[in-house]
Amino acid sequence: MPLTEGAFIADALRNRVNAELLARLPALGLPQCHLAAGCLFQATWNRISGRTADWGVRDYDVFYFDDRDLSWEAEDEAIRRVQALTSDLGVHVELRNQARVHLWYEQRFQAPYPRLASARDGIDRYLVACTCVGIDVDSGELYAPDGLDELARGVLRMNPRHPFPSRFAIKAQSYRERWPWLTVVPVGD
Repeated sequence: MPLTEGAFIADALRNRVNAELLARLPALGLPQCHLAAGCLFQATWNRISGRTADWGVRDYDVFYFDDRDLSWEAEDEAIRRVQALTSDLGVHVELRNQARVHLWYEQRFQAPYPRLASARDGIDRYLVACTCVGIDVDSGELYAPDGLDELARGVLRMNPRHPFPSRFAIKAQSYRERWPWLTVVPVGD
């Protein structure tokens, strides 16, 4: 049976932290704010594996896009606001302004990174195609540019929008260590 958007969101909301973040984050007014990646798709893999929705979630990624001020100080202020809003949840929330990723990515990962035009552009650049997912915190709309089929089937394919074979291999191996039933598509297939 295919994974519908509604079923995917229901899986994600079984993780109480995701539900709290989606309820709280709109109050901050961060432009183009999305809850993204692992905290969302891992809930589906955990359901399939018979685990709790929050099992194995290391952090909660929140993306926003604000190109009015690209300084570290502006992003740090937003990070402090999110920390104050979520400190009682007992989890690590990682907030990143996608308008400024190009300023630090190459130094950290030794690979070029283009200037992005939206928060969704950042979601589009996850290393594994099926993990490119986010929920808009204002509208509740799911963004999944590659659909949900490979995610539901556990197919890990390098994202053609961000081809980085060495980092893809590391990420795919990390996922397979936690969910051994996942299948890695060899790079080039």
